[in-house]
Amino acid sequence: MSFDTPLYLCGPLREPKQMLADQEYSGHTSIHDDSMAEKLGFRAGPIEGPTHFSMFAPMLVEIWGQAWFERGCFSSHFQNMVVEGEQVRAFVERPAPGATRVRCWAEKADGTPVLEASASLGAAPGESLLYERMAKLRAPEKLVILSDLHVGMKGAADEKVRMDPDQHMGNLYPFSLNQKLEGITENSSWYSDASSTPWGRAIIPTEMVSVLAEYTSKDAEFPVKQPVIGLFADQEIRMIDGPLFVGEDYLIRREVVALSESKRTESYWVLSRIYDASGEVLKAEMLLNHATLKHSYANYEAEASA
Repeated sequence: MSFDTPLYLCGPLREPKQMLADQEYSGHTSIHDDSMAEKLGFRAGPIEGPTHFSMFAPMLVEIWGQAWFERGCFSSHFQNMVVEGEQVRAFVERPAPGATRVRCWAEKADGTPVLEASASLGAAPGESLLYERMAKLRAPEKLVILSDLHVGMKGAADEKVRMDPDQHMGNLYPFSLNQKLEGITENSSWYSDASSTPWGRAIIPTEMVSVLAEYTSKDAEFPVKQPVIGLFADQEIRMIDGPLFVGEDYLIRREVVALSESKRTESYWVLSRIYDASGEVLKAEMLLNHATLKHSYANYEAEASA
């Protein structure tokens, strides 16, 4: 007997923790601060989108094993904000034998969509949900906040980064890896105990790759007008020669790969390439859509009219 019924893997309901309430950049608090979020029309400071990535790890390891951390790609479009106290559940499409790409999504307890994503193993660059979304972008009609950016713009310098267990990750991420592991939705000994991993090194969780990649982002010196409030609208983490290790030195090079616009936002899509310390071996990539809120920039209407 056979059926055409689609089947899915799902995890338990989780309550992800808010760890960015004290985040600062460009001299002000971020959208993750409750009072700032309320000023911008949101009911409370949202949990950072990549926090949800951890909920998918147990299912993706169930499907692809340790190769997920070595060659996996999680490509996510964020749909609705989550605030601390709300419950979220992750879902993964059950793959056909030999499949190297599956559909993923997350929902709140009441069914409200949180994100949609593709997860893939060993995919070529561009074979993901976000690259498909980028291919459909229309050229922006008129940029104000991002008027000094252009596609192909490179970061000002190579950026040296690392993540030690108790290293404070700066104003953008005011916590350490060990502090994150105290509240992470799905913990694993692989994130802290080198002797338990197949590589003999503790590995950086997928959601913390975002933290590593953004740690020195201001050094890119992309000319975004300030002060302005932004949020992550889309994010992809792709392992090429992974995993990334705790306490390892890396080098990041950045490039603006797309510009877009909506009614409420101006967006710049940045591809951050993470190399080994020599800058010769590409280890991983992060594609991030920084969506800047038009109404958070005080001079927006005047400059748009001019």
